[in-house]
Amino acid sequence: MRKALLVGLVAACMLFAGIAANAQDEWVPGLASFVLPGLGQLLNDQIDRAIIHFAVDIGIVALGSYAVGLFGLTPLYYAVPALHLGWAIYSGLDAYNVAKDQGFSIGFVENGIGFSYNF
Repeated sequence: MRKALLVGLVAACMLFAGIAANAQDEWVPGLASFVLPGLGQLLNDQIDRAIIHFAVDIGIVALGSYAVGLFGLTPLYYAVPALHLGWAIYSGLDAYNVAKDQGFSIGFVENGIGFSYNF
């Protein structure tokens, strides 16, 4: 039953993606970059910005956690997740705005087998 539900969900998502192939899908890089900062910039073909956004996010999490764990800086205990969330929101908004300016869209290729995106 679970497999049938999963297959149905995937098929519905693929159908929705095929219907919305000509629509502007700038939310995709924005959401991708919110989940993993830098991923939306990578989808927007901005390799340098993607590396910077990802490195800053890793720096916030790693150095913040290191400072809390090693030095016992308890005020940073809540600041690290807040900084991480703030950077994820900024990265998502940046990717969304760039994708909107470039006219990012996703969809199936003409024969329906591959997957492509353009901007």
